[in-house]
Amino acid sequence: MEKYCGLSHLFMTVFLSCFSTFMVIPPMTDITLSAICPGQDECSLAIYLTGVQQAIVGLGSLVMMPVLGNLSDTYGRKVMLTLPMTLSIFPLAILAYSRTKYYFYAYYVLRTLIAMICEGSVQCLALAYVADNVPENRRASVFGVLSGIASSAFVCGNLSARFLSTASTFQVAAAMAVIALVYMKIFLPESITKGNICSKKSETSCLLEKAPKKGFQFFKTLPSFSDMLCLLKTSSTFLQAAIVSFFVNVAQVGLEASLLFFLKAQFHFNKNQFADLLIISGIAGSISQLLLMPILAPAFGEEKLLSIGLFFSCLHMLLYSIAWSSWVPYASAMISILSIFAMPCLKSIASKQIGPNEQGKVQGCITGICSFASVVSPLIFSPLTALFLSQNAPFHYPGFGLACAAFASMLAFIQSLMIKPDNNVTNWSVNDSNLAEP
Repeated sequence: MEKYCGLSHLFMTVFLSCFSTFMVIPPMTDITLSAICPGQDECSLAIYLTGVQQAIVGLGSLVMMPVLGNLSDTYGRKVMLTLPMTLSIFPLAILAYSRTKYYFYAYYVLRTLIAMICEGSVQCLALAYVADNVPENRRASVFGVLSGIASSAFVCGNLSARFLSTASTFQVAAAMAVIALVYMKIFLPESITKGNICSKKSETSCLLEKAPKKGFQFFKTLPSFSDMLCLLKTSSTFLQAAIVSFFVNVAQVGLEASLLFFLKAQFHFNKNQFADLLIISGIAGSISQLLLMPILAPAFGEEKLLSIGLFFSCLHMLLYSIAWSSWVPYASAMISILSIFAMPCLKSIASKQIGPNEQGKVQGCITGICSFASVVSPLIFSPLTALFLSQNAPFHYPGFGLACAAFASMLAFIQSLMIKPDNNVTNWSVNDSNLAEP
């Protein structure tokens, strides 16, 4: 039981960190529009700037997530969590002080640079932490609980934003980010001790320790592109999971790039209505992850539950795209109760394909692939959203960008049907495959 005692502190750390991140989402659309296009409900420049930021952040994360995951295998999850949780405080502090035009641009630049290093890293490292402490047959359920904790933070953050002023929202978010960092440093135990690292290395070789001995010590810990390719080539299940992850995140980032601007232009949503919509989606996700996932994962299996989640994700996005009244988005948000299964199942499937001392690498690799999708998706969906919300659209379909996101989700669903249950999964090291090559 002692091995599981740290999970409650991990869950609290993730909750506090996600709370500070999510509560600033509802006011950001209004702040962006008021800084760039004052007095307008539709602004192509704001859409393009948001898309450029997402692409740049995705490119940085593509490089940094495998590095952070790999370093956490060597130096520990808690040590590496300190970096993103510290840096994330500074952009929030800028808008907590002022939200005028020049402060917004300062936030935009700093947020972009920091997010290139930190975006998705807390979740990535938290998943590796769980994998350190939870046996394979329970990982899908615990990954679901972790995702449910994030969904609960999403609900609480948006609920707080619903009743706070814009200024107070950013001040509270900055304070919560500081509290999350302090709580993590004081209470969260390290999941990988030096003794555990040594014993695990004696059982199976680490991914990079047999690489050519050159360069500074730091660079010996960095994963090479060939290591990632080897990981993808050696396990067909991991390759299929990676493809599904790519299309899932193309769809998700496309939804995020389009939805709020679509609702602002079509139905003139404000901060409070955005918060209401996100709260409904978050409550549905929390119920799904905390109550349904532990029951359905053992009953259906991760592979079937993944396909079920992706089917409803496609339906979820398609309903948004054809919204004919301001009530339809709220109904669509309720489908999150079934669509949110996908990512916990994917992460659990991927974690079973590799040895226990390389969980940071495998989660970093999956997160890096998701980050690559975050580069590609804004390049597609930002122009589509700007075009179809403008007067120059080739045909009248304001939700066309959302329909394209639903199509990407459908591709993920089709690919997920090819992932078959493997009852004889063995934990292997990528390096074992490298040694087998001539």
